[in-house]
Amino acid sequence: MNSLLSATEKRFGVGRQQLFIAFLVLPSFVILSGVVFYPFVYNVVLSLGNMNLNRIRDWELIGFRQYVKIFTEPGQPDFYSVFLKTIIWTGVNIVFHVALGVFLALVLNQRLKGKSVFRTVLILPWAIPQYIVALTWRGLFNYEYGAINLIITKYLNLPAVEWLRSPTEAFIACILTNVWLGFPFMMVVALGALQSIPHELYEAADIDGARWHHKLRRITLPLIRPVMVPAITLGVIWTFNNLNIVWLVSNTGEPSDNTHILVSFVFKAAFNFYSFSYASALSMIIFVILLAFTLIFLTKSRATEAAY
Repeated sequence: MNSLLSATEKRFGVGRQQLFIAFLVLPSFVILSGVVFYPFVYNVVLSLGNMNLNRIRDWELIGFRQYVKIFTEPGQPDFYSVFLKTIIWTGVNIVFHVALGVFLALVLNQRLKGKSVFRTVLILPWAIPQYIVALTWRGLFNYEYGAINLIITKYLNLPAVEWLRSPTEAFIACILTNVWLGFPFMMVVALGALQSIPHELYEAADIDGARWHHKLRRITLPLIRPVMVPAITLGVIWTFNNLNIVWLVSNTGEPSDNTHILVSFVFKAAFNFYSFSYASALSMIIFVILLAFTLIFLTKSRATEAAY
């Protein structure tokens, strides 16, 4: 190792410390190249081709025809309708994730008996694997023997809802499942931010006669904002790309492919319709959408500014 470092140092005129750092980073760079960079570049190339089930080995580059096909040729489902559902899916989930997460964090930040028990119970949805959560909630939404319809009919005296047989109800079922799954992450992040706020600020506000909503608006929310903005960004990306819930709760986008979001339709296009280049082009569109959102949102929200 020493002889190799010395030879490289003499040839390229770099320091021994820089070479040692480069040798340490090299294995990670090789792994990232194999699992991130190469698949990404291959996906870009594939999106410019015409690979499908009939052209696995003899596919060729055809330019941007797949992208044009996505935006101009109506499909089943249509890109624009799926995109609209994806926006609704992401927006509704994030609103409930953040609202429930911050509210529960504010509650857990108070002096409560059994706080550790409540905290453990509330974090369980996040700790359970997603596919188990999805299949469990699919059983709960069952029309004949699901617990949700049992509560609706027995305790609320309302007719049973065909949750998984109607497009609107199936989509609502997916949203309810994902809300239950996603709020603990925001709760944990918000709770950590709340515990870092100095108590002296609240004591000074109490001396000035500030009410709880004044302290919430003037102290709590501004000081947790630098932490919550990156968490919301991650939440949007994760929710936008959350395949498991839609795929498993709605049973692959049923009924009649009306509950798809973009990422689930990419999966179906690739592994059910075997339109690999079409799916690659659609995945690149998702990447551009999320990249643009992340850059704009972080810039507009000024997430990197200091809290004080």
